[in-house]
Amino acid sequence: MKIILASTSKYRSEQLSRITKSFQMSSPSIDEDKYKSDDISPSILATKLATLKALDVQKAHPSDLIIGGDQVLSFEGKIFSKPITKENAISQLRELSGKTHELITATTYIVKEEVIETQVIAKMKMRNLTDEQIENYINRDMPLNCCGSYMLENSGIGLFEEIDCKDYTSIIGLPLMSTANILLKYGFKVF
Repeated sequence: MKIILASTSKYRSEQLSRITKSFQMSSPSIDEDKYKSDDISPSILATKLATLKALDVQKAHPSDLIIGGDQVLSFEGKIFSKPITKENAISQLRELSGKTHELITATTYIVKEEVIETQVIAKMKMRNLTDEQIENYINRDMPLNCCGSYMLENSGIGLFEEIDCKDYTSIIGLPLMSTANILLKYGFKVF
């Protein structure tokens, strides 16, 4: 049995490589926009997408341990997607400035018929930011493919004044404490 990360995200890959070097990556074929609608809660959406990604990759790897993940940023009833453009990133950070939002990281682990869904919710309070700080930050990290327009693994930590989370590694994309527990449960080495 092998570990298959149902993602091509370099951030999730870097995270997973902190606890194991023996895994492969496989890109899921899921149209995430198809599942985003106004009548689904951010929490349910994150878990649904993580599970769909894992199930999709499992088709090609039925005997392996599959890890699927997704993140959803929830702010005042809205879901923030990846900004893609600098203008969208500026707009998102202006909106989040001085306020608290939730970053929901859902992870689904599949081994044969067993499906284990986990979720870590980080409550994140951003400091009040000036337009100059926002622009300087975006130019420095270019977080255009990051949920919420920030990267804590780089300079983004400087945007926040408080973070409440049971596993801070989830903020980067993969909760390593629960992932290590799952790997150990199925006989994989950690480290």
